[in-house]
Amino acid sequence: MMKHGLTELDVGILEFVSKHEGFSGILKERYSDFVVNEINREGKIVRLDDLTVPVDPEEPPSGQPEEVQVLTEEQKQQLEELQLLKNKEGNVEIEVLEDTKEKRTLLHKAVKTSYPGLETKTEERDGRKFIIAYHAAGKKALAAPRKHSWPKSRGSFCHCVLYKENKDTMDAINVLSKFLRVRPNVFSYMGTKDKRAITVQEIAVLKITAERLAHLNKCLMNFRLGNFSYRKHPLKLGELQGNHFTVIIRNISGTEQQVTQAMTSLRDIGFINYYGMQRFGTTAVPTYQVGRAILKNNWAEVMDLILKPRPGAEKGYLVRCREEWAASQDPEAALKKLPVKRCVEGQLLRGLSKYGKNNIITAFGLIPRNNRLMYIHSYQSLVWNTMVSRRLKAFGLKPVKGDLVLRGGTAHVLTEEEAESHSIHEVVMPLPGFDVIYPTHHVGEGYGEMLKADNLDIDNMRHKVREYSLAGAYRRIIIRPKDVSWGVINYDDTRISLVHTDLEKLENKPPPVVPTEGKYRALRMEFSLPSSTYATMAIREVLKMDTSIKNQTQLNTTWLN
Repeated sequence: MMKHGLTELDVGILEFVSKHEGFSGILKERYSDFVVNEINREGKIVRLDDLTVPVDPEEPPSGQPEEVQVLTEEQKQQLEELQLLKNKEGNVEIEVLEDTKEKRTLLHKAVKTSYPGLETKTEERDGRKFIIAYHAAGKKALAAPRKHSWPKSRGSFCHCVLYKENKDTMDAINVLSKFLRVRPNVFSYMGTKDKRAITVQEIAVLKITAERLAHLNKCLMNFRLGNFSYRKHPLKLGELQGNHFTVIIRNISGTEQQVTQAMTSLRDIGFINYYGMQRFGTTAVPTYQVGRAILKNNWAEVMDLILKPRPGAEKGYLVRCREEWAASQDPEAALKKLPVKRCVEGQLLRGLSKYGKNNIITAFGLIPRNNRLMYIHSYQSLVWNTMVSRRLKAFGLKPVKGDLVLRGGTAHVLTEEEAESHSIHEVVMPLPGFDVIYPTHHVGEGYGEMLKADNLDIDNMRHKVREYSLAGAYRRIIIRPKDVSWGVINYDDTRISLVHTDLEKLENKPPPVVPTEGKYRALRMEFSLPSSTYATMAIREVLKMDTSIKNQTQLNTTWLN
């Protein structure tokens, strides 16, 4: 992947707005070097600072201690080992000595309340009754979870703060749903977060008690759930106001003066609001190439780009799947090479197997909608990045006649006189589509030229398949971060964390001790960004360095050697 990976030049990221001299540094050397705290709908930075469970005002306090007392110490130990996955496929048998419905209910409740992730069922053998506890994530899980009564006075959604380390949002939701034995769609959230980071965000869960969620803190690594409350509504994607970032750039080469100039420019001018490298994929086949093929209605090319062998590092089973496809063009044979069939390749092959290779559009439809639209949005992003680079190279940081600004959500073309009274921070550029207008200067014409070179017609962005029609949108070209602060830290040990996390504060752990002098220097920066902007692009403006995986891998390799 390093050899074949994309660079910033490949995706139209060409310009800088600051005047300082750039310097080198290593981004995300450790996942704890990148900390993201969501900014919620009210504009407040989301923090994990409370692990207590709320008590319903109209409900009696939980009877958990009394319930646990029905279990012996030996049973508690066996249940804890089962819960902590030490024996996931086993079970714990608890004989019901006083066989009454009340006693059985108490045992069921004691196990499931105190050991989330475990389920129970009743079995009768030779006239004796047993409660069988088993792990909900195990293959032998048989019974559906029992429905708990839900007080009418309580909102249907338990909102909480999810703190996680080195896991992306969907992976985290899948783990939580597995332990709770519910479908992932009972969870809602406002935005997805990076994997290689420490992230703090709000989530909402439908009709799962704060108590059950809090118990997961005992058995999950690199997760914490807290700040619980009950509300009537779920969360919706895009509702967040943005994200607050704490970033450590290690082994910097810049002088104090260079750092000060760079960070002052970031605070006062901002950075170019490019779509970052994550938007374009991490393999030798960029997502925008697939998007372009979709827009051209060339479905054979879409299939080929997704399934054909590609250079670079990939998981072995994907390599074998691609090789099988190239050799046989048999979707079922290729599918057999995939142990994990939920990946894009697996879903497309399943569709081709089901509907045939002459129905690629229908087969492609088995891929989740967001993944399919990601491809065409990637192509739009490539065009936007390229045109913004052209606009800034031609006219710099001054609004000019023909630029666009938004007035009440509608794009307005600036006259020469109006351009004098506007700021570059108000100027927007369109993502191509049928419902936008373009700048009236020569950069606006560049959109049509770029699409024409790709055999696309800018005046006809409606697709034969309606959901692939592009309406377009507007995006500010320069973003000025808020809450910008920074400092240079000395350190000797590359293995220690240089950030005091929410979890460490909650556990009263001391902040990292940094020497006044050290072998290495790191830049610690904090800033807040609105949603749909990329922190890596702000960091790029500070370092004036390519932020692609390819370049960062080379830097890390050089640094480690």
